[in-house]
Amino acid sequence: MADKQEFEDRLLSLGLARVSEAAALASAQLIGRGDEKAADQAAVNAMRDQLNLLDIAGVVVIGEGERDEAPMLYIGEKVGTGNGPAVDIALDPLEGTTLTAKDMPNALTVIAMAPRGTMLHAPDVYMEKLAIGPGYKPGTVTMSMSPAERVSALAAAKGCSTEDITVCVLERPRHEEMIKEIRSTGASIRLITDGDVAGVMHCAEPEVTGIDMYMGSGGAPEGVLAAAALKCMGGHFYGKLLFRNDDERSRARKAGITNFDRVYTRDDLVRGDVIFAATGVTSGSLLAGIKREPGWVTTETILMRSKTGSVRRVTYRSPVK
Repeated sequence: MADKQEFEDRLLSLGLARVSEAAALASAQLIGRGDEKAADQAAVNAMRDQLNLLDIAGVVVIGEGERDEAPMLYIGEKVGTGNGPAVDIALDPLEGTTLTAKDMPNALTVIAMAPRGTMLHAPDVYMEKLAIGPGYKPGTVTMSMSPAERVSALAAAKGCSTEDITVCVLERPRHEEMIKEIRSTGASIRLITDGDVAGVMHCAEPEVTGIDMYMGSGGAPEGVLAAAALKCMGGHFYGKLLFRNDDERSRARKAGITNFDRVYTRDDLVRGDVIFAATGVTSGSLLAGIKREPGWVTTETILMRSKTGSVRRVTYRSPVK
């Protein structure tokens, strides 16, 4: 692990914002064009180019896939000039490729950075996820609770009726029974089609987003990114890896994971200080999307540091080249 004093998170944060902005600007050319792969590749290329300008010795621990499956930003790829601190990089160059292709809300570019060896190298498998915002005691909700019990426990902690709780859930057939159980409590559900990093982040600002809790299964790599965001914004996150076959268990072993039943907390997934940046591609409840006007283009980025708990919203306006 790198010496923590070498991880100058304040100095690196603006560079990370530029990485996120570049990916968003590149993918913006493909908004509403119906080509998910092209949009994703444009974001990947731009993010990689910008990362390689940073004075870091970076390794991608959460990326576009294994080396043989991803032409760029694959897991294990080295990025940066190699002259700076040793860091882990977790990224999703375009979280919401379908959202971008269809010009739907909440497509983001997402990246997090932490000292080397402090982020879980999550295999590309599913993860059961549970998240609530800040201000609650640890254990207010747990993975061992049923969905209905979680709603009741959160309502009790919040001092409100279960009917006043809103849960964000990824709209998938595998969640149908869970959705029925949540609704049986009187709680409302915000269904999202894609983008569960944004879904988890919604919990951190319930007064803005109207969402109190996130639950359901999705990609494990996105779980690490979501935990990084909540480490900066505040809130509780729990995740448990889900395995469908021996191949997925083998991937986990290669990543150094031996306890397949472990429930990871936010601080298990991201063990050190972390910086996080996300830029809106299409407008949503978290960030404004790319805005174009004659001669200019504008982006909005959320830039956060866990060390200080700072959350900045950065508007970047640049001339169209």
